[in-house]
Amino acid sequence: MLIVIPAAGASSRMRGRDKLLELVDYQPLLAQRIAVALETGADVLVTLPPDNPERRAIAEGIVDDRLDLVIVDDAAEGMAASIRAAAAFAQQQDADALMLVLADMPEIDVNDLRTMMRAFDSETVMRGMDTRERPGHPVLFPARLFPALAEVSGDQGARDVLADEKVVMIPLPDCHATTDLDTPEDWAAWRGPNSP
Repeated sequence: MLIVIPAAGASSRMRGRDKLLELVDYQPLLAQRIAVALETGADVLVTLPPDNPERRAIAEGIVDDRLDLVIVDDAAEGMAASIRAAAAFAQQQDADALMLVLADMPEIDVNDLRTMMRAFDSETVMRGMDTRERPGHPVLFPARLFPALAEVSGDQGARDVLADEKVVMIPLPDCHATTDLDTPEDWAAWRGPNSP
């Protein structure tokens, strides 16, 4: 199984800040997300934009044989560019599944990822949901969908692929599956009243 962390986005809604450099557990969010993914024992792929040396330095500073990095030259297109790159890499590695773990979702922990991995079935898409039964992430795609993922386009990610699939929802604790932080206001609310 390959876990992909798409980290090639522009953080455009952060108004000059980079959400993947925000500190979580005393480290940049990107480093924290990579560490959580590696803790599962799975192979991990991080997609990076061509023009963000800070993110690249963080990812390259994590030394682990199971970690690979891919520069996404067409990252400006949106999420689909990272998904295409991940699908191509997964096919090259002969992976049996691809788990999409968004980089801006700090509440997803190693237990959540292991829950998804235990639920894996070679034919079915699995998707995390929160305790209010709202669909979220991670999303686990079986290998049979790699060719379709390699053809996605735009900033809708894999929604078109999911539209044609029966998706099994996997319950995750609280709002782990749906808390994503895209704006300074999101970060301030998540950190609470004493946040800087």
